Amino acid sequence: MAATLTQERFTGPEWIFERKFDGIRLLAFKNGSDVRLYSRNHLPQNIPTLSRAIAKLPHKELILDGEITWHGPLNYDVFDIMWIDGRDLRTSPIEERQALLSQLPLSPPMQRVESLADEAPWERAQREGWEGVIAKRRGSIYESRRSPHWLKMKCELAQEFVVGGFTDPQGKRVGLGALLVGYYEGDDFVFAGKIGTGFDTKLLTELRAQLDKIELEKAPFTKSKGLPRLRAHWVKPEIVVQVGFIQWTVHGKLRHPRLLGVRTDKDPREVVRE
Repeated sequence: MAATLTQERFTGPEWIFERKFDGIRLLAFKNGSDVRLYSRNHLPQNIPTLSRAIAKLPHKELILDGEITWHGPLNYDVFDIMWIDGRDLRTSPIEERQALLSQLPLSPPMQRVESLADEAPWERAQREGWEGVIAKRRGSIYESRRSPHWLKMKCELAQEFVVGGFTDPQGKRVGLGALLVGYYEGDDFVFAGKIGTGFDTKLLTELRAQLDKIELEKAPFTKSKGLPRLRAHWVKPEIVVQVGFIQWTVHGKLRHPRLLGVRTDKDPREVVRE
């Protein structure tokens, strides 16, 4: 089961939150004393210390799901169980699977991934240098696919950008479709990408009203590779926004950006790529 990337940040009683580890996904199969380990690409893995620890578990048959990490010595961070002693658990709700997993006497290098009780777990992830957070929907089954019932929130980079344009809204969206943003590189205003998430209806309409007052006939970007032309409007580069994103692409664009807020304390000409 694989998680789907989301740019949303949320909590709620219908979700279980866990740390997202930056390691190698590993499935462990136990049949008596025989233990086999496989990567997510079905490639066999040879980790004798882990195989011996799994072989000692007091169950004839097990299938475990987890992540091999090296935050210190090698660890197998186990977060799910799909089979135990002839019983297929994949159609059991996640709470039941986690209850069974909690009863396993795991010993090093194995450890169980604990649920997070933080009000804003992604803030803890950012603060402690994790790769991110996984949100798992309560009541969900184990699916052999990328599922919307497991969502991954990756830790973000964040910096300011200057709005140089916007696109028209589509469908039921109001105000605008996406902001077209950039930064300064000397005298050049460089296009960095478009931001289409992180807005509510109120902000969409407020921003559109502000942007309509500073509209230009031509694009203000002087370096504009990949700049959309269809249904695009141009504005004076006066509005600064704070943007969260996963990383820069090889083409110098923002990957998975989302709007964090509007900055009123920043001179647009001081916004450079960090």
